[in-house]
Amino acid sequence: MGGDGQNPLAVVTVALCPSGQGAAAQPVLKDFFMRKLALAFALVAAVPVSASAAELVAATRISSDARDSRNETLGGIGSGMALVPGSWAKSGNGYGARLAMLPDRGWNTEGTSDYRARLQMFDVVLTPKLGDGHEDGLVLTYRKTLLLSDADGKPTTGLDPAAARAAKGVMPELPVAANGRVSMDSEAVAVLPGGGAWVCDEYGPYIYRFDKGGRMTGAIRPPDAFIPVLQGKESFSANSPPHGEHYDLGNPESGRQDNQGLEGMGLTPDGKYLFAVNQSALVQDLDPAAVKTSRRHVRLLQYDLSGRAPRLVHEYVIALPLYDGNLVAAQSELLVLDDHRLLLLCRDSGGGFTGKRDASRFRSVMMVNLEGATDIAGRFDGRGDSVAPKGVLRPDIVSAGLTTVLDMNDNAQLSRFGLHNGAPNDSRDLYEKWESMALAPALDPKAPDDFFLFVGSDNDFITQHGMMAGKPYADGSGANVDSLILVYRVTLGR
Repeated sequence: MGGDGQNPLAVVTVALCPSGQGAAAQPVLKDFFMRKLALAFALVAAVPVSASAAELVAATRISSDARDSRNETLGGIGSGMALVPGSWAKSGNGYGARLAMLPDRGWNTEGTSDYRARLQMFDVVLTPKLGDGHEDGLVLTYRKTLLLSDADGKPTTGLDPAAARAAKGVMPELPVAANGRVSMDSEAVAVLPGGGAWVCDEYGPYIYRFDKGGRMTGAIRPPDAFIPVLQGKESFSANSPPHGEHYDLGNPESGRQDNQGLEGMGLTPDGKYLFAVNQSALVQDLDPAAVKTSRRHVRLLQYDLSGRAPRLVHEYVIALPLYDGNLVAAQSELLVLDDHRLLLLCRDSGGGFTGKRDASRFRSVMMVNLEGATDIAGRFDGRGDSVAPKGVLRPDIVSAGLTTVLDMNDNAQLSRFGLHNGAPNDSRDLYEKWESMALAPALDPKAPDDFFLFVGSDNDFITQHGMMAGKPYADGSGANVDSLILVYRVTLGR
């Protein structure tokens, strides 16, 4: 599983304690399993999903007060996740892998922080269980932290952007905070064979390329329709003041909404295409007087990575699901199966542990099918261009197909691992923010269409024993919210 030559299922587990120490190890790439994974995806490319064939087989958590090797709180890691290519392997009844988990902009429930973007690396051992009322079946062993820097090797920051750095070389203009550092609110990650990664962010909203050392080597600026415009000018601020400061700039007039930028991103198994999608509708694609019920139509961008520079080749509209009649369930993660089939994690907000209400009303993984959807690339990509004026989709646009794969709020499944959705509002009540997914084949010759779907939560760095940017903190909620990871066995059936 790493350069230390360990068998994937013979890892000595270290407890995730406040010190958060773990031995660093470089992943060993196994081309055989890359080919196996690509083949497994290809086998199901033209096959409908069986909505009933989903079973929870493992659950684990990482303590809210755990720290990484930088002595900072090991939180927010469910904002994005990706299995390291080639690391997934089966041994007996278990599986092993290396998993990259992505925090977002740091502790921000009381203002944004000068938190440096990073990847947190874990070894994974999965031993699927039927469940006996306790969290079991999954062991995550923290290994190391990979800090991300800009193209000059300088640290990034989670602070709200205050300006734009001028374009230079291959880099477009970039959002920067008042301290001059590139601002990143990281939300999804795709790890590359041989090292390096793509990371998408909400501030820009941009997509960044990093080498295996964590240095930025490229950036994709989406079409102008996505770029936030405030008072007639581009403004990358998300109206998220730093801790201790106060201002209210309001929502942009067009482009991505505040804190609703590129939330989902992924690569096709062959690495040729990159997809990215906004969390909920662009400002010009909704009704500002009824945001919660009109923010339904998001845009899916497809880039071809086979040339010298990424090239936008397709763009589609996805109509997000509704719940409670007319409320829109925003998406919080994207997982790519092939060039026309994707998984989308959609959910409500405010329900769950420490939330406004005990229960979530909607948390589902959906299948997106692009066959038959209208390709709108180049048609509505200018500043302020709309595909859904006042939230109503233009009649000449057909949105992508959307069907349910699994319902995460199913208490019959959750209870098998001691978890629940709804009262009592305790640490076993799922926290509201589920924002990451990863998929791996079951490698079962008797069930060739079975996969393991990893789903992770973002705990917002909520703890009473936190450390960030050299300063201790205690979240004002008084709560300690752990990071939870669930694993489902799903059949992408024939």
